[in-house]
Amino acid sequence: MSKNRIHKYNPRLKVLARQLRQNSTLAEVILWLNIKKEALSYEFHRQVPINEYIVDFYCHELELAIEIDGYTHDYNYEKDIKRQKVLEALGIRVVRFTEEDVKKHLNDVIRVLLATIEEIENGHDTSF
Repeated sequence: MSKNRIHKYNPRLKVLARQLRQNSTLAEVILWLNIKKEALSYEFHRQVPINEYIVDFYCHELELAIEIDGYTHDYNYEKDIKRQKVLEALGIRVVRFTEEDVKKHLNDVIRVLLATIEEIENGHDTSF
């Protein structure tokens, strides 16, 4: 496995990423605490700049981004799809959840993440 590729990013996004980490949504906090609690065997980071975007959670080793869609980050479906295509072109797998999924169906979210990690580990990445 051990991809651990660092992707280039716009340096101006570093300050914004720091601000986003300091002002997380409730869904981001819930997922972050559970990612750490579940000890998904990989290190995830919050609000990571990649290219011209900031992803909610990212694992360098898996090249896996987790995005939480919702109304609090100026939610725009078309922009999210465009961003996802750019990230996928960089070889990054993107998994999306809604804020409601995280708040009301957390066990299902964790199951999806574990299954996605297993797919990547086994070389069965079906996201592309």
